[in-house]
Amino acid sequence: MTEPLLVDRTDGVVTLTMNRPTAMNALDVALKEALRDALAALETDRSCRAVVLAGSGGSFSAGQDLREHVQILESPGRDPLDTVRAHYNPIAARLANLPKPVVAAVRGMAAGAGASLAFLADFRIGGPKTKFLMAFAGVGLAADTGASWTLPRLVGHAKAVELLMLAEPVAAAEASRLGLLTRLVDDDEQVLPTAHELAARLAAGPTVAYGAIKRQLSIADAGTLADALAAEAQAQSICGGTADHRAATLAFVNKQKPVFQGN
Repeated sequence: MTEPLLVDRTDGVVTLTMNRPTAMNALDVALKEALRDALAALETDRSCRAVVLAGSGGSFSAGQDLREHVQILESPGRDPLDTVRAHYNPIAARLANLPKPVVAAVRGMAAGAGASLAFLADFRIGGPKTKFLMAFAGVGLAADTGASWTLPRLVGHAKAVELLMLAEPVAAAEASRLGLLTRLVDDDEQVLPTAHELAARLAAGPTVAYGAIKRQLSIADAGTLADALAAEAQAQSICGGTADHRAATLAFVNKQKPVFQGN
């Protein structure tokens, strides 16, 4: 049986590859559970210093597997959208709050919950064939997997309304202009290598500080200046006590390149 999620580890970078290429990596229960559980394990995995999220074949992810969804819709007594609480919400929370950088290698189509997954990453790399589609309204649904939270932060409220309600595809160049992509490369074959290159750079950096920055921004987005200042004080207290901070400060004073160990 083919594994729905491939996990590869190289020099501190863990690559999670959604592996249903014949279905454009549509998210069925097996894939959602595998992704949810893998992210949970990475939260406390000290050997993981950065994460790459990718799709196999020519697509990132087409979102919810609608063939499976139809079967659930036609099953008496089942809540067809229970998957939001059981799978999508935990996946979104773990991706957003993972205390290490996440890079999405968005090759080809990212639709519905697939696009939502990409928007939860800290960085998104795309190529000429990259395309985003907020497909939810097209099947009579509202947004999920954190899109109602991520989209306004990436493109602003008005554009988020447009993308979600009109459900029109966004091609690579426009996605880059809007800020949906961090970097747009010239060749689709370079999307994954570029994502790995960025993840490797991040993995070699001050990962405790990166995790603190992610927490700071999350608190500041939803809070007041006082909340942000309190979060900054707490973060600097944590980061200031790390071996990385001490070693990097000493390296700077001595005009040397710092080497970060992630502690």
